[in-house]
Amino acid sequence: MSQDNTPDEIPGAPSEKTRVRRYNWLAKYDRDTINAIIDAGMVCQVGYVIDGTPYVTPTNHWRIGDYVYWHGSSASRMLKSQSAGIPVCFTVTHIDGVVFSRAAFNHNVNFRSVMAFGNAKLCCEEEKRHALQVFTDGLAPGLWQHARKPTEQEWKATKVIRMKLDEVSAKVRTGAPIDDEDDYLSDSWAGIVPLQLIQLKPQSDPRLRVEIEIPDFIKNFRYGQ
Repeated sequence: MSQDNTPDEIPGAPSEKTRVRRYNWLAKYDRDTINAIIDAGMVCQVGYVIDGTPYVTPTNHWRIGDYVYWHGSSASRMLKSQSAGIPVCFTVTHIDGVVFSRAAFNHNVNFRSVMAFGNAKLCCEEEKRHALQVFTDGLAPGLWQHARKPTEQEWKATKVIRMKLDEVSAKVRTGAPIDDEDDYLSDSWAGIVPLQLIQLKPQSDPRLRVEIEIPDFIKNFRYGQ
């Protein structure tokens, strides 16, 4: 895959731990870029180690200010371990296109990604309830008020973890293929196949009563916004 080699390095890494070394010219350290990448998706990957064994767990995430949150069952081994303060690696990735080059070594992908390091903490009961309401309305504004509220047993069955975005960086690749100068004379096709997640029309539950209409907040739902 192409290195897209350029001599420029982006300054501003929070620390040496977070500084992007591989293809450092693709690094982004500004908070606006980082927040936009995190907010554009619903699924993250959380890496951690339990008893010497590494795990990477996909889960839903959301952001409030300088913190990222994820949730799960109160019985979850992952959340129990993370709430004890073990080191965590949080990542989000979006693939925006496949980049075809004239030379096999230079094929690439356009992408946006974020990686953050930290120690996750268990939210207290008050913060947990607030965070889950923010998460729910973040999916579709008005959803929290529309749906039945959790019972006390459901609250007890759920934990919420948060991690501060201190040690965090983004990596972004955009644009056309970059080939060696001699390869631009090649007869091979080069270019980009853009990729995007397509949102389809809402589908009502088969058991929904016929008189119940689709609410406006569902009609207006746009993934990633």
